[in-house]
Amino acid sequence: MARPRNNSKIQIPPRIKGFNPQGFYANPSKAINLNIEEFEVIRLLDYENLSQLEASKIMEISRPSLTRIYDRARKKIAQALIEVHPIRIEGGTIVYDESWYQCEKCKSHFNNPKGVELTNCILCSSSDILKVEEEK
Repeated sequence: MARPRNNSKIQIPPRIKGFNPQGFYANPSKAINLNIEEFEVIRLLDYENLSQLEASKIMEISRPSLTRIYDRARKKIAQALIEVHPIRIEGGTIVYDESWYQCEKCKSHFNNPKGVELTNCILCSSSDILKVEEEK
């Protein structure tokens, strides 16, 4: 019997929902789904230049699990680039490191380190804010 899967800890929610290819051969009908945990692994390893061990500690998963997630993410990105498919960033078994919010007016993401109840956006003061929930 397989061991139950742990949620991956995510520091920052993605600021985008995906990418669309440009050009004559673009095939928008078949999108490639990149999980939020796969996005986070790419961010930590390739953008932040952390080692796999450092990234696995941040995400609170084992290093072999991180390697498997990284391999899946790279293959999905390569498939999307070569076959000219859009990339959608959504889903996964994750939990955020802190409480995150999104302003529906200015579309910014911000956290709440003090833990007080937020009623307005910290950038544009709009009252139209939503809490970013964990994915299941």
